[in-house]
Amino acid sequence: MREVNREWPDWFELTTSMGLLSFLSAPLIGALSDVWGRKSFLLLTVFFTCAPIPLMKISPWWYFAVISMSGVFAVTFSVIFAYVADITQEHERSTAYGLVSATFAASLVTSPAIGAYLSVAYGDTLVVILATTIALLDICFILVAVPESLPEKMRPASWGAPISWEQADPFASLRKVGQDSTVLLICITVFLSYLPEAGQYSSFFLYLRQVIRFTSETVSAFIAVVGILSILAQTVVLGILMRSFGNKNTILLGLGFQILQLAWYGFGSQPWMMWAAGAVAAMSSITFPAISTIVSRNADPDQQGVVQGMITGIRGLCNGLGPALYGFVFYLFHVELSEMDPAEGTEKGAKPNMANPTDESSIIPGPPFLFGACSVLLSLLVALFIPEHNALNLRPGSFKKHNNGEQSHLHCSQGGPCEGKEPLLEDSSV
Repeated sequence: MREVNREWPDWFELTTSMGLLSFLSAPLIGALSDVWGRKSFLLLTVFFTCAPIPLMKISPWWYFAVISMSGVFAVTFSVIFAYVADITQEHERSTAYGLVSATFAASLVTSPAIGAYLSVAYGDTLVVILATTIALLDICFILVAVPESLPEKMRPASWGAPISWEQADPFASLRKVGQDSTVLLICITVFLSYLPEAGQYSSFFLYLRQVIRFTSETVSAFIAVVGILSILAQTVVLGILMRSFGNKNTILLGLGFQILQLAWYGFGSQPWMMWAAGAVAAMSSITFPAISTIVSRNADPDQQGVVQGMITGIRGLCNGLGPALYGFVFYLFHVELSEMDPAEGTEKGAKPNMANPTDESSIIPGPPFLFGACSVLLSLLVALFIPEHNALNLRPGSFKKHNNGEQSHLHCSQGGPCEGKEPLLEDSSV
C-alpha cells in the first residue's frame, strides 16, 4: 500500500487545481441553472462528484485526472441552495439551509466510521463498491423522485434556447463581484472566514494525533461529537437565533464563535481544550447557512443560481488555497505533519515531527489556527458593513422570465435607478 501511495501526485496540487476550477465554474453552472432549470445541473454535479469513486481501485492516475476535472462540475451546493430558494418562502429559508448543511454534516459523521469499519472487516474493495452503489442510487433518486423546481415561465421551453455570452463567460463572476458593494462584502466575508476552515480540514486531525497526542479512536469520537453538535446547531439553534437576532447578527455571532474556536485550537495544548473548542466549532457552523440565507433573500428569483454559485465558487477557491496556506504556516514554525499508520502516534511519548526536536520551547502549539483566527476577525469586521436587506444587482437588466426560448429583460431607465425592484424574494414554489 505504501508503494502505491508514492505514485500519487501531490495532494496540494490536486486540491488547488480543483479549487480554482470550481471557483470559475460554480457561478457559471448556477447561472445556467437559472436559465435551463435545476434538475439537469443537479444530476450533472452529483454525477461528476461521484465519478472518481470507482477509479480509486482501478488507477491512481486516472483517479487524479478525473477528480481534478470534476472540480469543474462538483459544485452541487450552488444548485441545491438555488433549488431550496425556489421551493421555500423567505421565512422558511434559513431553516431549510440549516437542514441541508446539517445533512451534509451527518454524512461526514457517519461515512468515515462506516468506511473504516468495513475496510478493516472486509477490505477496501467493498468500501469502493458500496460507495459507488450509493452514488448510483443517488443519481437514480434525482432522476425519478426529484421534480424540477424552477417555474416553467422562468426558463425556456427546451435546451435549444440561446444564451448570451455574458451567461456563458466563466470569468463573468469576477466582474460581477465589483458591480455591487453588497456582493463584494459578502464574497470577502466568505473568503476570509472559509479560508482557515478549509485549511483546518486538511491538517487538523493529523495535528490532534501528532501534537495533542490523540489516539485514532479519540479522533473518531471527536469527529462524531462535533458532527452531532453541528447538526443540532444548524437545525435547532440556527432557527432560534435567526428569529431572535436576525440574519446579519446571526452571521456575526457565528463568526465570533469561529474566532474563539480557532484561537482555542491555536493556544490549546491539552486534550480537554480541544474538546471544549470542538463544542464552540459546532456553534460556528451556523455561519454558512446564515450567509446563504441573506444572499438568497436579497437576490431576484431568476438569479438564485448565480449568487449561490458565486458563494460556492469562493468556498471552492478556499478549498484549494487553505491546505497550502496551513502547510506553509506549519513549515514556518518547523512543524511537519505527516501521514501516520494507525499504530503510530499512540505511544505516550510520541512527538510531532520537527526540524529541530530539541527546540520545543520555540513552537507555538497551533500557529495556523491563530492565523486563521486573525483572518476570521477581519471577516467579522467586513461583515459589519453588510446591509440586512439590499437588492443584489448582478447585471444591468434584471432577467425576469423566459418564454418560448426567448429572454425578455427589464432594463433600468438611463440616468436613474430601476423602478419597482423588489429586493426580497417572493415565493417561487410551483
